[in-house]
Amino acid sequence: MIIVGVDGSVASRAAVEWAAGDAVRRGVPLRVVHVTDTSWYLVGRRPEAVLPATVHQEGWRVLREAEALARERHPAAEVTTCELEGVPAEVLREQAEGAAELVVGSRGLGGFAGAVLGSVSSHVAGHVACPVVVVRGENLPVHGEIVVGVDDSPECEPALAYAFEQAELRGATLRVVHAVQSPAHDFVPSTAYDVNEIRAMEQQAVHDRVKAAGHDHPRVTVVEDVQPAHPVDALTAAAERADLLVVGSHGRGALGSALLGSVSRGVLHHTLCPVAVVRS
Repeated sequence: MIIVGVDGSVASRAAVEWAAGDAVRRGVPLRVVHVTDTSWYLVGRRPEAVLPATVHQEGWRVLREAEALARERHPAAEVTTCELEGVPAEVLREQAEGAAELVVGSRGLGGFAGAVLGSVSSHVAGHVACPVVVVRGENLPVHGEIVVGVDDSPECEPALAYAFEQAELRGATLRVVHAVQSPAHDFVPSTAYDVNEIRAMEQQAVHDRVKAAGHDHPRVTVVEDVQPAHPVDALTAAAERADLLVVGSHGRGALGSALLGSVSRGVLHHTLCPVAVVRS
């Protein structure tokens, strides 16, 4: 099952379209979730206080529109809706347990925006086991390419596996971006190590991981793209021609090039295409 969080914003409409399409490709049901933030109502009241039904009317309206949009754009989608109450980030994390994906818009309206969509990496992506897909805009062009950021650490393997799966589902090319930054020569004795040798070992490790991950996806065309740049810059540039950018939640290579954490936040802020954050 794929879970998509909605709040009626433009970004959440885009998230619904993306999630419905992916649900059809995967052959899994789609659950559209709206969370009514109860924190404002319960302030100064007893914990057992019950919200009046009118509080949920806006949520029900948003869900009806989201369901209609999903069915209009993807008639084959199996769609259900769910109106819940609580702290939005916490509720979405609970809903994501056991899900194939959690999909949200990049920004939203009101409390839902502040609690979840405005800071996805800290409130959702780092706290759920399934991939979290952040969708920014509607009517994006189709390029036929998936981009994934990797380094030489095993932490990137879940992101790589997810990227191969997405590429095969879409019949797309997979571009594997490995950003290599030069070490600070001024602070390291020249005899300490051979930079070129270490870099070659790192690139070979990446190649081996890509080859292993692609074993079950022989039909996917792979382009290995080594970039002498900061990971955020390399991935943002590659994402300009991508249908989806996939990054891991953390990872660190032999040369100390931090792949994700700051990188995932960076690409979420600067990338226009959907971004999938996959926890290592």
